[in-house]
Amino acid sequence: MKFSINSTSLEKLLSKVIPAIPPRTPMPVIENFLFQIQENLLTVTGTDLDMFITCTMSIDADGEFESIIPARLFYDLVRSIPDSIINFEVTGNGSLNMRTDFGSYQIGYADSSQFPQVPAITYTKQVTIIGSVLKNAIDLTSFAVSKEPMRPAMTGILFDFTDEGLKFVATDGHRLVRFIYKPLTFEEADQIVVPIKAVDVLLKFAGDSPVSISYTNSNILFRFGEITMISSLINQKYPAYNSVIPLENDNLLTLDKKPLIGAVKRMLLFDSSNFPKVKIGLSENMVEISSEDIDKGSRGTETLQCDYTGVPMEIAFNTHFLYDILSHMEQEKLVFRFESPSRASLIEGAEAAEDREILMLLMPVRLNV
Repeated sequence: MKFSINSTSLEKLLSKVIPAIPPRTPMPVIENFLFQIQENLLTVTGTDLDMFITCTMSIDADGEFESIIPARLFYDLVRSIPDSIINFEVTGNGSLNMRTDFGSYQIGYADSSQFPQVPAITYTKQVTIIGSVLKNAIDLTSFAVSKEPMRPAMTGILFDFTDEGLKFVATDGHRLVRFIYKPLTFEEADQIVVPIKAVDVLLKFAGDSPVSISYTNSNILFRFGEITMISSLINQKYPAYNSVIPLENDNLLTLDKKPLIGAVKRMLLFDSSNFPKVKIGLSENMVEISSEDIDKGSRGTETLQCDYTGVPMEIAFNTHFLYDILSHMEQEKLVFRFESPSRASLIEGAEAAEDREILMLLMPVRLNV
């Protein structure tokens, strides 16, 4: 059996499936792609057992074929071939022959009967969201996901279906991000926690077209373009994030993002390696930003003009966490809401958007450490 595929098109397809292939596994069979050709349609599937990714494309084939082939070898070979037609021939001795204008290659294939089957799940709940909105929500929240395996619920993004909108929430216990997409509202409240690995695939490959989301209590299915992705959900209750968002932060700081993020970036140069900390000194119409490394005898201080309404105070944050938050704020003018040097601070854009709301929370660090 013979078939032909453009190398660039095939590389693009394989790049969408390779994230599901585990780097190391005690099950050699899932180090392979499931490669299926039927009625001139190529379907490639990869899995790490927690996630299945399937991608399809039309090809020119003179028959049908199903087998497993070594995923990383095949992907690395295809992406190294310049834009050209690859002519494939399936032999009866377990070899997939590949021929291009540059040379010929041979990759072994094997029986697919041991490859895990894509779960046949009846999904009870479904929602469709614009792809660009989903990517925006993920981009603005995923950086705050916890990397601590001891708190599994916080290693994913919460999808919170509420009557106020679809909320995306991420937190690592030091910072919290809440993104609300207001046009999608739900009469019946529900929550699911999506693993960061599945979220990363969405961020990388979802486009502007609608993304279909179907889910149960244990699995979630995403369909976008030619990609179908099934992922297990994190079966842990997400922390009650609303309870940590303060309601009485009445000390307001308004200033432009560009000079602030520039100052904080320079303060990173003066961070102590043990306790990275930037101090924010607040007074009427002025904010002082400083950082020092006592062990090295280095210190940096900058003063910015601002609009501050509240009591004078000094508060400190982890420099890296503050810089991350500022880097993900989209508006050029920001509002900080403070209560005290020991309580959580809120950061928002100065202008409210019509269809979405973005709130970031950052816990302070001790000033005298």
